Amino acid sequence: MSFGLTESPTMRAGRPHRILVAAIAVGTVVAAGCSSDGGGRTETTPSSARSTSTSASTTTSKPATTIGRATVRANGLVFDVREAGPEAGDLVVLLHGFPQSSYEWRDVMPALAAAGYHAVAPDQRGYSPGARPVGDEHYTIEHMVADTLAIADHYRARRFHLVGHDWGAGVAWATAITEPGRIASLTVASVPHPAAYTRASRDPNGEQSRKKGYVDSFAAPGAAKQLGNEVFLRAAGPRDATDADVAEYARLLGTEQAMDAALAWYRANDLRADFGANAPAVSVPTLFLYGTEDCCLGRDAADLTESYVDAPYRYEVLEGVSHWIPEEAADALERELLAWLSTHPK
Repeated sequence: MSFGLTESPTMRAGRPHRILVAAIAVGTVVAAGCSSDGGGRTETTPSSARSTSTSASTTTSKPATTIGRATVRANGLVFDVREAGPEAGDLVVLLHGFPQSSYEWRDVMPALAAAGYHAVAPDQRGYSPGARPVGDEHYTIEHMVADTLAIADHYRARRFHLVGHDWGAGVAWATAITEPGRIASLTVASVPHPAAYTRASRDPNGEQSRKKGYVDSFAAPGAAKQLGNEVFLRAAGPRDATDADVAEYARLLGTEQAMDAALAWYRANDLRADFGANAPAVSVPTLFLYGTEDCCLGRDAADLTESYVDAPYRYEVLEGVSHWIPEEAADALERELLAWLSTHPK
């Protein structure tokens, strides 16, 4: 994962403000993909959801929960979304990573719904077929921040809880930095604050420096042709991904066009910049979860994140868990997330 933040003046809702444009990239990462038909389709989570606790893998029986499928028009695009829980519940927006989709939250959303929250997980820009503009200039993080806020606006949520993993975590950090008044609480899985990442990356012998070599290959010409296949999607995902999971990944990103749109995030954000050195501290309550076997993010950067949160903060280290926290450690994430949300209501 790498960040580069620079300030870029923009306009929204007729008033000036500043968007922190974060260049964010996460390496060998997959959860899954499934495009929506936009017709109110639903899916049901299995009664046994896979999860990994903070120290060991466990299988927990859970009641079947219906996750609805819908489309949302926001920021001039059409996003496929998964949603669960009462519409009157406080909104929780969940942002996925690369090369994933809203499918990665399938084991977390039922717990949110059962607790009375309205959980909404969009397939982000480049992943939803209706939100796939042509041109790398459409894939800078400022666009992803605007998408997130517009999706919340669609649900009439002035304030909402924000959860992100991998690239989605980068968008979540940038959104919380840019619009703290909109965010009731922030929960981030795997990815440290951008300034913490930069600080750790500056040590040439540090763990973070050793873990970021994949970035250039993802931004290289022709990468989409090489990566848009099930071999990559299986190798780059959770350790316990099933054939059905990989099929979901491939359904969304198994074409060169779709993979190219996802990889545009890497090309559009200048990873050669000084990463997030100038990123301000986050001023909203923040929960950060990190897995000790993360392939892409080092413990050094994770430990430094506390220095860049000027608000209530909780740091949970998941022993034996890899980068894929929402899938490999769903139970631990649910437990921590629900406690955090209840402590910091909207």
